[in-house]
This record gives sequence, structure tokens and C-alpha cells, in this order.
Amino acid sequence: MSLTTLFLDMNAYFASVEQQERPELRHRPVAVAPMMTDNTCCIAASYEAKRFGIKTGTQVGMAKRMCADLRIVEARPDVYVEFHHAIIAAVESCLHVESIHSIDEMSCRLMGTEREPQRATEIALKIKATIRREVGEYVRCSIGLAPNRFLGKVASDMQKPDGLVVIASHALPEKLYSLDLIDLPGIGHRMRQRLHLHGIETVEQLCALSEEQLRNIWHSVLGGQWWHWLRGHDLHDAPTHRRTVGHSHVLPPNRRNRDDARAVLIRLIHRAAARLRNLRYWARQMMIYVVFLPRGEWKAKAGVGVCQDTLTLAEVFSKLWERCPSGTPLQVGVTLFDLVAEANATLPLFEWERNRIKLAQTMDRLNARFGAQTIYLGSVHEVRDDAPPRIAFTNIPRFDPTEL
Repeated sequence: MSLTTLFLDMNAYFASVEQQERPELRHRPVAVAPMMTDNTCCIAASYEAKRFGIKTGTQVGMAKRMCADLRIVEARPDVYVEFHHAIIAAVESCLHVESIHSIDEMSCRLMGTEREPQRATEIALKIKATIRREVGEYVRCSIGLAPNRFLGKVASDMQKPDGLVVIASHALPEKLYSLDLIDLPGIGHRMRQRLHLHGIETVEQLCALSEEQLRNIWHSVLGGQWWHWLRGHDLHDAPTHRRTVGHSHVLPPNRRNRDDARAVLIRLIHRAAARLRNLRYWARQMMIYVVFLPRGEWKAKAGVGVCQDTLTLAEVFSKLWERCPSGTPLQVGVTLFDLVAEANATLPLFEWERNRIKLAQTMDRLNARFGAQTIYLGSVHEVRDDAPPRIAFTNIPRFDPTEL
């Protein structure tokens, strides 16, 4: 078996973009937070900050105590998306990007002589050099070369920052023995506990299990896939289907009233609908929920036909909102579910329905070109700065500054 996959993982992505954009942050400990408050969590940390133990998920207040010189930067999702597409363009100039897994991860398929270790390594080094030249020297990546995508991801995590690791078939599975179980993508704390209950404490023990034993531990055919992945077998991906699209937001103290909660929910519906269109899905159901202080939760759902436009979803929401009980709202959220892929959806029959879709798509194009809040429903004007866009790691918006 030869190398089939080049897996690219951007290092401390949000923080490195900020360091590239702002020279005063370079070589300094930096943490990126969704908002400037000590009660939120860091969503990225530079390698200078990681040396103090600061990582994704560290509370901002705690991070400041861990590093007195830490610089906190408020996240700028639009900038990270723009850099993401610039990185894709840089990689594409060297090798076709087969799959984008998140805003900071992608993989490429190696073909023909590209699968030879020396040639694959040359391509990886060329990609690194192109990103440095075209995107910025502070936006670094680690690259893994392996016989399948799973091991490519493993290899990309083995040497950071700016790493390049090759996992050759002949070195398997021994090459993996030095790793901890939790180093393998897909094994989180719960899965590690399950493995421990079966007497599996090391990667070496995991690799020694039979295909049937792995199926029994995973309680699914996924365990069988793991058996093949660990041995370097290159399995084809099974088709996937998205199940939900949703957003939620914790209300700041000055917004914890019924009117502002309603407006923020409409803002979230606006974002969820735009994301639905970007993913090319249609929804048949919508659920909204409110978490109240000091405790309690209210949920309501309704059918929306086969819908993709913001106005229709807002109208359905208004009817549901009439049933919302009184109280002090703490958190609100919306989920669109029972999704249908665009290829399988029946397009609206009536012209007024089609016009609503055209209006929503026009709003998307204007917001993509001039900024996320260029055009929005009037009912969210007072809270337009609340529930700001967040990066959905597995859903990156399209970016085309020339499209209108």
C-alpha cells in the first residue's frame, strides 16, 4: 500500500491569523475569544500562550491568571473565512483539495507518482512554501502523509507547529504505539473510558484487537472500519446526510426580557436560514426554545412545509412565540430539522414563494459582499450586535467578493 492522502491542519488557526494581521501580536501569547468578557472561553491560543497551559476551552479569566502578559483578541469570523479561502487557493495551486473538513483542516488525494514518499514530501513542502508566500509567514500548517485519511489526520497531529510526518504502510501499526488513545481522532474521553472498561489502555492493545472485537466495543460497524484504518487500508467514505442546522445564544443581562429575547431569536433564525441555503438544504420542521432563570425551559416546534427562506420561518416563529410563557429568559435557540437535500427537494409551486427565495438569496449575496449585517429583518435592528456570527468549524461560508 502506498501513500494516498495529504492531510493539512492549520496550526492555532485563529490566533495565527491575528498574528499575521497584527504585527504587534507576533511572538506574544495571544488568545482569541468570542467576546471580550472573562466569563467566556478561549476558542484559540497561540503557541506562545499554549506554553502557559492555555488551550481551547480555557476560561478567559483563568487564562489571564495563567499568563499575565496574555493578549485577548475578539474573534473576527469574516477574516478567518477570508483567510480560509486564500489557503484553499494556495493549496489548489499545488494539489487539488479533495475534501474540506473544517475551517482549518483539509485533505488532498495523491495520484500516480504523487504516492511515492519522496514525491509526496516534495509536494507537501511546496504547499507549505506557497502558503507562506501567498497567505502569510505566520499562518503555519502541519501536514500528514499516510495510506488513508484517518492516518493522515493522525500524522498531522504528531508534529506541531509546522510539522511534516509520513506514516508509511510498512511502519504500521508500530508507528502508532507511542500515541495515547485520546490522540486518535474519534476517541474522546467517553470512548476512552469505554475502552478502559474492556481492558484497553494503550494504542498497542487497541491495534491487537480483531475486527469483530472492535465492532463489539463500538457497538457498530464503525469498529470494523477502525480495524482497517489502523492497518492503513483506504476505505471509501460512506455518504453523509446533515440532520439539523441551528444556533443558540446566551442573553447578556441587559437583554434578559421578553422583547429582546424575541428579537434575538429572529436574528438566530435569520442566520440559520442563511446557513441552510449555503448548505443547499431545505427544512421541514423548526423548533425554538428558551431557558429561563432561575430554572426551567420551554420548547415549541412546528412544520414549515419545505422551506428555505427567512420570511416564512419568521412567520412560523411568530405564531409559536405567542405560546411562550412569561419569565426571565437566559438563553434562546432555534433548530431547523427534518432536512431535505436540495437535489431531492420539490421547488415551491407558487410565484410568491419563489420570490421569497429570490429575496433571501439576494440578501445572502449582499451580506457576503458588504458584511454580515448589511441587510437584515427590521425586527432585529436593536439587537443586531447580539448573537454575532461564530465559526461553525465544519461549515465554512462561501466567499466570493466579486459576486453580487
